[in-house]
Parts: sequence; C-alpha cells; structure tokens
Amino acid sequence: MSSAAPNRPWNVHRLPSAEGRTFLVTGGNAGIGYFVAEQLAATGAVVVLGSRDPAKAAAAMASIRSRVAGAHVRHLQLDLADLSSLKTAVDGLDVDHLDAVVFNAGVALDDPPRRKTEDGHELMFGTNHLGHFALTRWLAPLLSAAPGGRIVTVGSFAARSERLDLGDLQSARDYRPKRTYGRSKLAQMSFGFELDRRLRAGGGTVLSVVAHPGGALDSLTPSRPPVHVASPGERLRALPAGLLVQGKDAGAWPVVRAVLDPEVRGGQLWGPRVFGLRGAPRCEPVPSHMADPAVASRLWAASAELVGTDAHLGFR
Repeated sequence: MSSAAPNRPWNVHRLPSAEGRTFLVTGGNAGIGYFVAEQLAATGAVVVLGSRDPAKAAAAMASIRSRVAGAHVRHLQLDLADLSSLKTAVDGLDVDHLDAVVFNAGVALDDPPRRKTEDGHELMFGTNHLGHFALTRWLAPLLSAAPGGRIVTVGSFAARSERLDLGDLQSARDYRPKRTYGRSKLAQMSFGFELDRRLRAGGGTVLSVVAHPGGALDSLTPSRPPVHVASPGERLRALPAGLLVQGKDAGAWPVVRAVLDPEVRGGQLWGPRVFGLRGAPRCEPVPSHMADPAVASRLWAASAELVGTDAHLGFR
C-alpha cells in the first residue's frame, strides 16, 4: 500500500472544486450515501444518486438542492439486487465517462429469516457484494475513459471481526444476520483491494480505494427532513456516545476524501482518525485478512461465476 503524504491537512468543510466531473453514489438517497452525495454536490460536480426508489431519490435531491446552491444532482434507477437490470441502468447514465463511483448502497438485516435477491442469492451478500461486483463490469469502460477514474468501496467496521467462509459465501448452512452482514462488507472490502491489485497489474489508470465511516449513528446525525429526522430526545440520549462515535455526516468524510483527494492512492484504506471510529479522515493500515490475495482471488472467481461475468470485469 502506498502512503504518499496520506495524512496531510484536509479541510472537510472546504473541499476542492470538482466542476466538470461526474460522480455516481449508489444508495445516495439515505444514510452515509446521502451525506456523501450532499458533500460532493458542494464541489460543483454532477452527482448521480443510484437508487431503486424514485420517491426517496427525489426527496434526497430536494434536500441537497435546498442546502447547496446550484447543485447538479440527478437520479439513476438502480437495483443491485436485480443483476439483469444493471446494464440497462448504466446505459441510462448517458455519459461518455465517469470520474468516480462510490459503492455505498447496502442492505443490513437484523433478524431471520434468510432472504434472497431476484437472482436467488442471499440478500445481503447478493446486494452489497455481488451487485457492486456486477455493476463494475458495466461501469468499467466509463471509468477507464476518465482521466483518473476511481472506484471507492464503502466498507464497515463490522468487517474487522469477521472472516469469509469460502465454502459458504451465502450463509446457506449457517445464517446469522449480523455475521452475514459483516461478511458481506468484508467481501466488498476484499474485492476493493483485489480490484486495485488487478488494475495495477494491468497498467490501468483507474484506482480502487476502500473507505469506511467508523461508528456512525442516526441519532448523532443532523436532520435532513424528510430524508432523516432525529428528535431532540434521541439526540440528547446519544450525546455520551458522541465521545466515541459520530453522525453519518462525519461518517461520509473518509469516503468523500477518497473520491476527491489527488494524493489518494489505489489500494488504500481511509477511515476516521480517532480509533477508526470518529473524527477527520486518515489513511489506515489495511488489516491482513482484508488484503489476503489468496482469499480474495477465490472470492473473485466465485463472484464472477455467480454473476456470470468474465474475470476481467470489463477492464483490459
């Protein structure tokens, strides 16, 4: 991992201009994704919210426009749980290049039963990992056409304590929702690091970077009605937690830096400065289990087979 000046000063409230650039944020209508989109919109870039729900996307765009004068935001109909729809979705972008994509959309289930996508994959692994893996295939030509395209995968602190079960990637034998979620995020992060290794080996110009929001709570997140509203009581009760964790607006900071900072390098992991849980964004050491090339290679092969794509994912 390169660490070229990774922790130089960076002002999260005064971002560099990105006028003329186009960014796609999957799941940009809520949570971390919403704040990534809002912050990127303030740079003058065109920000596309990938969302399967047009009404939620419209609410998010209205909220961004009300806070960012002259924001260039639009919606792309995108359902990561339906792999056959992804090529049509990307065609709907109607751009000749894409400067960055943020792989943020995700499903997190807390309780059984085990649920499936349109294609019969376990819902969290199928959406969070396989959906983005398959989407990469269709975005590859657009990212390669940009002067310095970036793929930023949003991981999770939940992935730190998990290990992939390569014999049961879809939790068919042993389904525990929280563990399955953590593993789906680990699969995403492992993919992000492996993608960068493959892009470097192929001499490509696209960077693959991984970022995570640390501990980001709804109750510490500023209200953006109707996208998100925290009651005064909820905010008051959450104040003690604010010593350790943060709101989703701050959780977006490492992701936004991974998109914008010209000194970010492929294969890096960006997260919050304080214990990886809160604070300004910094480059972190990559945990060895996330960067294990042998595990990543087997995950990649299995993923390519499950989504029915070639192993190059559209990058040549």
